[in-house]
Amino acid sequence: MQHIDLHAIKRPDQGFQFPGEFEITAIGFADKGLDARVPEILASIGLTVLHETLSTKKTPAGNYQSVTVSFVAPTREKYDEAHAALKADENIRFTL
Repeated sequence: MQHIDLHAIKRPDQGFQFPGEFEITAIGFADKGLDARVPEILASIGLTVLHETLSTKKTPAGNYQSVTVSFVAPTREKYDEAHAALKADENIRFTL
């Protein structure tokens, strides 16, 4: 009988796999240039930003804007650092 290593089987529900490509959304004030700032912050911590994936959307009132972009994270620590770095910006209120 063949031995199967159950720990080596990767399931789709197992969580993030690193290195990997991930999408992040930052939500903040619409008049602060977040479409340029979000990729700049991610690049400043050493992440590869996939600029062609960038999209933005303003709230109906126009006060807030969401900026979504994909990036490559080599480790879970760098993924977490991306969220922390964006949240540290005074013009960004939330990340998803």
